[in-house]
Order: sequence, then structure tokens, then C-alpha cells
Amino acid sequence: MILRQFTCRAVVNACTQARIRRLAGSREMAKPSSDLAAFRDFFAKAENIAILTGAGVSAESGVPTFRGAGGFWRKWQAQDLATPEAFSRNPSRVWEFYHYRREVMLTKDPNAAHKAIAECEERLGKQGRKVTVITQNIDELHRRAGSKNILEIHGSLFKTRCLSCGHEEANHKSPICPALKDKGAPDPNMHDAQIPVEQLPRCERAGCGGLLRPAVVWFGESLDADVLSRSHEVLDGCDLCLVVGTSSVVYPAAMFAPQVAARGVPVAEFNMENTPATTHFKHVSFFALFLLVCGFPLQPCSVFTSVSGSTSTAPVGRRCRPPWRATRASQTEAIGAAPAT
Repeated sequence: MILRQFTCRAVVNACTQARIRRLAGSREMAKPSSDLAAFRDFFAKAENIAILTGAGVSAESGVPTFRGAGGFWRKWQAQDLATPEAFSRNPSRVWEFYHYRREVMLTKDPNAAHKAIAECEERLGKQGRKVTVITQNIDELHRRAGSKNILEIHGSLFKTRCLSCGHEEANHKSPICPALKDKGAPDPNMHDAQIPVEQLPRCERAGCGGLLRPAVVWFGESLDADVLSRSHEVLDGCDLCLVVGTSSVVYPAAMFAPQVAARGVPVAEFNMENTPATTHFKHVSFFALFLLVCGFPLQPCSVFTSVSGSTSTAPVGRRCRPPWRATRASQTEAIGAAPAT
């Protein structure tokens, strides 16, 4: 039986970075480059591509945020509600919060970024090449865009887990239970519905009836050991890694790409600015390039790409605008991204 790992983010950080240092010690880490032709060459030859995605991918879909200044649901921030302790104290309030988020997500659609990734997987699959998406997002927009090979390391808004029997399954009901219908409005003047626990979502397995919770990773919880193990298998076997729309600050996902780069595999970062992991990567660019590679039309504009591991930026190569609004991944944390939300 696989034991759960990484119960403490500090431990994850220390252990993973130690591994990076050991790997990096045996070879010189390449400095980041913005050579688009070289990237195209790597992309054309890659047989197993891992794509790591975060909040920046979903931002253009209009996914609301509960992080940063003004990031409140009623008078609470996500970290006040996304914990086992909060659910134990007030499951009605937490379910209102997640019911609202589920209902909002049902009104959102995948954007060009999700579609480009899904079409890339489909097209390369016909050539016998494999693309796997490892996402921190819990919004299922990758799945709805058509991606098939997905590892959701932080779970999904549309899955539930029974606290009694442990059964986990997909749940796209709207509302998820009658008592939550029209509940969960984010208005700070709105009072809690105080729904009796027996009327909250319940397990429908024969003989159970236990209380359900959202099957997402909350603050203080471990990542699913099986999903984490499968993610490491993908990363250990990939010959190209793309980092798309993630600020590389949430562990352990923040160390996935540097871990790949440390063994000499090309890693390309697609963000609007440098991130803490940028210096580990071979190629640094903007997401427009990925859309271009995947066949999406681009229009001229003045978006610049980073040219080195430094914090400065400069115009390089062609100027492109992706068919989605430029979003700084390190400043945007969407509802569908975060462990602990």
C-alpha cells in the first residue's frame, strides 16, 4: 500500500530542493534562452511531453479569484474555509462556499489556452507521441476542452469524497443537493444558511449515507499519493516539459519543472514574467508561442518575452498576442488553482 507523503510543505520544499541540488551538482544547469527556433526543434522531436499548468491558464475564462487584496467570499478568504478544521466546525458554510464555486464554474468555458493544449495532445497522439497535463487547477477546464491525459494534483471541484466510507466519485449535479439550491451568494452582507448537516451532500452508496466533502486538497492536507506517484513517473519519463501559466511558488508542484531540468531535459516556461523557477529552465517565452506551435493565429502587439534568468525583459523575436488577455501568472491566482482552496 502506498503511504501518503508530503504532509508538510516545508518538508516537501527541503526534500525536493535537496534532490535538485544533488542532480544539478553532476551537470551545469543551462542558462535560460529565448531561441524560439531551438524550442521548435525540441518540440518537433519530443515523444513524451509533460505540461504543467496553473492559475494563469484559467484566468482568461473569467474564473473569479479568492486570493490577494479583495479576495473574499463574504468576509472570509479561501484559506479560512479550505481546511479540514473549518469543515469540521461549520460544514454548512464550507459547502456554501464550494457550491457557489461549482455553480460559477458551470458558467465558464475553456479558453484558447485549454483548447491549444487539448488539440496538441490530440494531434501528437495521432503521431504516436504522448502529452500529459499535470495541473494545479481544480476547475476541470482542461477536461472540458478535450484533454484526456490529465493529472489533477489538487483534486477537482466536481468530485466528492465520503467522510465515512472514503468513496470518491465525480459529481456534476446542480445544485449538488436540494438544500444548497440558490445558496452561497458571496455578498458580504449575506448570512450563513446554517443548513442542518443531515441535509448537506450525502454519500449515495448502499448502506453508507455519510457526509460528503469536496475532493480537493485543503491547507494542511497531503497530496494524493497515487496522483503524486503518477506525476513523478510522467516527469521522470518526459523528454520535454512545458510550464504554462503558473507562478512556481506552490509546493511540491513548484519543484516539478526544476527537477526535470536538473536531469538535462529541456524545460520551456510560458509566463508573462519571470518566476522563482525561471533560472532552472532552458527556454523562457510567452504563451503566445505555444499557441503558435499548436496552430492558433496570432496578431501583432507589443508583448515582450524574458531573455535571461534575470528580472529584466526585452523584445525578442516576433511580437505576438495570444487570443486571450495577457495575464501575469505570478499575480493571478484563480479559483481553480491552488491546493488549499
